[in-house]
Amino acid sequence: MVRHPGASAVVPFLDDPRDPDPRIILIRQYRYAADGFVHEIPAGRLDNGESPLECAARELREETGYSASELIPLTTFYTTPGFTDERIHVFAAVGLTEGESELESDEILDLVHMPISRAMEMIQAGELVDGKSMIGLFFASRFTRA
Repeated sequence: MVRHPGASAVVPFLDDPRDPDPRIILIRQYRYAADGFVHEIPAGRLDNGESPLECAARELREETGYSASELIPLTTFYTTPGFTDERIHVFAAVGLTEGESELESDEILDLVHMPISRAMEMIQAGELVDGKSMIGLFFASRFTRA
């Protein structure tokens, strides 16, 4: 059993989520375990004593440089309950303001802006295969229609 403090992930909306096909931000990050680049939503581990909301805001800022006027909870899920207690808290980020990113030394990534429909097409085509991102985008897609 692997104990994990948990994590937060964020679907950042560049446009109003109620728009017909709002643009979002994905990161294209090099992942050593995958031996290549993976498209993902911004995410990271909770620091000691940090709430999921605080973690989501921090990871959004560190990885993209953006800050959100509002972070809206979408879902929380266990990543792999067969061997770890890790839970990821997923948020939608709206009202973005651009700033400077604060990448860690091992983070190699690019920002990719696209309509949410394109991200969903990438999932269907097997081009976006990161589990947390798939779950986050499915929930965000439902959120945009609500």
